[in-house]
Amino acid sequence: MKIVVIGGSGRAGAHVVRHLGAQGHEAVAASRTTGVDAVTGEGLAEVLADADAVVDAANASVWDDDAVLEYFTTSTRTMLAAEREAGVGHHLALTIVGADRVPDSGYMRAKVAQEAEIEAGAVPYSILRTTQFFEFLGVIAEAGADGDGVRLSTGLIQPVAADEVGATMAELAAGAPVGGRVELGGPEALPIDDWARRLFAATGDDRAVVSDPRARYFGTELGGGELTPGAGARLGATDFDAWLATQAHRAGR
Repeated sequence: MKIVVIGGSGRAGAHVVRHLGAQGHEAVAASRTTGVDAVTGEGLAEVLADADAVVDAANASVWDDDAVLEYFTTSTRTMLAAEREAGVGHHLALTIVGADRVPDSGYMRAKVAQEAEIEAGAVPYSILRTTQFFEFLGVIAEAGADGDGVRLSTGLIQPVAADEVGATMAELAAGAPVGGRVELGGPEALPIDDWARRLFAATGDDRAVVSDPRARYFGTELGGGELTPGAGARLGATDFDAWLATQAHRAGR
């Protein structure tokens, strides 16, 4: 199959491309650096010629609430229109577990709007909702920087390895459209502050972690398990220690 991966050089997209290639598919990484702009539509017609499926693994480069909403809705409409014109039979998008349960977050509202555009479109689709990636634990911790330490939410998250996200997306992209959502999470749920403590202990970071139920997680307070997957979700096999070992291996190359 020819499968075009929008955002194919990004954190998740690069893994999708690698897994698809290993399965013998023609995986085409598309992004602005390759002349493809999902917002304006530039280059889409050319790259989608003879494509069987499109994977949208792209992320916004803007974070203002209105701007990120505009990015996800416009890019999704543009892609779906180009896919319909090209006769693409499957649109697969990467979104977030629990996005609809945290409406105070502008980014999460934008991801919900992205899903709504897909559901209203004319292209057969699948939506993969995943939990946060292990690879972003450091960013999450830094977002809580407060003096000489970090102040973090006690809300639960259940991180998954980006490689397992890529493998799941490759599997779904090569299959028939689901016509709905699939959820993927990691093997263990812990409060955000506890994840930071584990990360700091493993990396030699001696900063104090302050637990604060009112601390915001990218614009919203978490009451508990809003961002953890529900019953029937797929669970990755890579736990924190196994993921950390892969990072140390790559750093040592």
